[in-house]
Amino acid sequence: MNFKIPKNTEKFSWTNHSTRKMMQYQLSEARVKRVMNNPKRKELGIAPGTIAVMQPNSSKHSYEVWVMYQLIKSKVKSQKLKVITAWKYPGKSPIRGQIPIPLEILEELGEIINE
Repeated sequence: MNFKIPKNTEKFSWTNHSTRKMMQYQLSEARVKRVMNNPKRKELGIAPGTIAVMQPNSSKHSYEVWVMYQLIKSKVKSQKLKVITAWKYPGKSPIRGQIPIPLEILEELGEIINE
């Protein structure tokens, strides 16, 4: 498979890391965009200010395609999507739970809301 390096456009920006990972996992630009446009699951990314989206594979070899990206405000009215990385996860990934918040903080928030 000949890998075609994705080009930066008005809507998408690609990091060198994302390009290398796409080469490593044999993911095309169209496949990454399809995951971003129609995700099965969406979570906060590990890196601050990022979003991670996933789409499962439908073949007999079970894996998930994950893409982590960041919304960048551009000079024009539309936002730009900066693709940070993309990878394949073998099998089915666990769903991350809610962020653990200490009970004291939840009680304080409850008091503030009820005022």
